[in-house]
Amino acid sequence: MGQGRLPDGFGVRVDPRVRTYSDGRVLIGGSPTRMLKLAPTAAAMIGDGFLEVTDSQSALVARKLLDSGVANPRPMSIPSPRDVTVVVPLKNNAAGLSRLLPALHGLNVIVVDDGSDDPVKAPPMAWSVGGVTVLRHATSRGPAAARNTGLRSATTDFVAFLDSDVVPRKGWLEVMLGHFSDPAVALVAPRIVALEPEGNALARYEHARSSLDLGRKEAAVRAGSSVSYVPSAAMLIRRQVAQECGGFDESMHVAEDVDLCWRLQEAGWRLRYEPVAHVAHDHRVTFGRWFGRKLFYGTGASPLAERHPGMVPPISMSPWTLVACLLAVSFTKFGLLGALLTLGVTIGRLRKMFVGLDQPTRIAAILATEGFIGGMWQLASALCRHYWPITLLAVILSSRIRKIALGLAVAEALSDWYNHRELGGLDPVRYAFFKRIDDVAYGAGLWSGAVNARSVKALTPRMDT
Repeated sequence: MGQGRLPDGFGVRVDPRVRTYSDGRVLIGGSPTRMLKLAPTAAAMIGDGFLEVTDSQSALVARKLLDSGVANPRPMSIPSPRDVTVVVPLKNNAAGLSRLLPALHGLNVIVVDDGSDDPVKAPPMAWSVGGVTVLRHATSRGPAAARNTGLRSATTDFVAFLDSDVVPRKGWLEVMLGHFSDPAVALVAPRIVALEPEGNALARYEHARSSLDLGRKEAAVRAGSSVSYVPSAAMLIRRQVAQECGGFDESMHVAEDVDLCWRLQEAGWRLRYEPVAHVAHDHRVTFGRWFGRKLFYGTGASPLAERHPGMVPPISMSPWTLVACLLAVSFTKFGLLGALLTLGVTIGRLRKMFVGLDQPTRIAAILATEGFIGGMWQLASALCRHYWPITLLAVILSSRIRKIALGLAVAEALSDWYNHRELGGLDPVRYAFFKRIDDVAYGAGLWSGAVNARSVKALTPRMDT
């Protein structure tokens, strides 16, 4: 279990999106949104939003800020790259390995050949101080098993997993290593960016909306948050912790990285997403391979739902928010009036939580409105992605639903384009087209996995209290 006092010199910075009230004694923010109340002495430590650990009391406050999700770490020391072994699983991608290895200069590397048609041979080691070891599975056992083989062979304190189709950018490792000065952190992952951001329209869509790219904002990795997992294409982990939790589940051939993240979380460890560190990925940019991969990702929801009940819902919100959203999307006078009344009830319920704060009604109204807007986009996304077969059937049967669904699909796609747009990226129309195809592929995989598992757990909404 992740425990341990934060070291002196370790800093935490309150996230700029967090709202402060009552002279800094109340912080509201994080993902999911929560309220943190601080004692006056603790609030005074934060000052302008930065807290440096200097003693046991400041270490306790810093830990509380981090675990509440309202602050981000600013480590002051790092382990050495010499304490890292890089494990590269691959199958039939010698070209990718040749492209990757020069970026790992000076590091100890274990390549696990997972049953390639032509066995991988150890390359010359002159370029690498640590050297390259090649291990081989005579027959393919899957990427999870290949990573575990490398993990068992490593002897350093930390293991970095890199797929053979990535290339890390300069400084990637040092930026991530700093997070391990927090003894409670077990895993850190970088931002996955496009190796070739230019190219055809699909390449530019993937540059902006790859399933592997978790965005520009640093975050704690928690199920149900804005960053609920990190992909195994690139991650750094404490070797002993990985071994104690059994490594990757070798029975899983998709979503095994999500499963590992959630098992670590359930064991009490902290995980971090560090977007300053970049690892470039060779995206699939031919339509057939791209569509097939998105469909494949969708099939991972059902095995995850079996292993982690309630953690992969298509929709997760309070019953009051869901009722308000459903009433609003009816676009009738009765529905809109009902949505406003439901929103008013929500504000009243929230206001009771903020009694004693400055302007409790205003705070409750802001949070309720943000929750409603977030719920609307979550509902629109689920109707176009997770539940599109049901939406399609409803569209065929009802002209009114057809107009509503079309409006939601266009609005959600444009909002997604605005939030993920990149310099030189796609225009909104083509982006919206690929986004909807992306959703169709993932949703098809989701329903296929549910049918094969004979379970609707991955399709069941979760009502939060």
